[in-house]
Amino acid sequence: MQDLEQAIRERAYGLLIESGCHNGNAEEHLLAAQREVLSASLGTFARVSVNEPGVPKKSAKQRKAKSKKAQVAA
Repeated sequence: MQDLEQAIRERAYGLLIESGCHNGNAEEHLLAAQREVLSASLGTFARVSVNEPGVPKKSAKQRKAKSKKAQVAA
């Protein structure tokens, strides 16, 4: 959790520097940094696929056949 907070702080500082160091926008920089860092973190989690134990993976051939059936039905 501390790594996440540190990443947000560092990104907020980067946004401050990019904006030309204008004072009074700290909250905007912090919120923008939170959005960026959390979006990137969630994107990483979304790419991870977890199979349930006992449920076999479908082969590429099975997925392709299912896709063709869906196209024909449409």
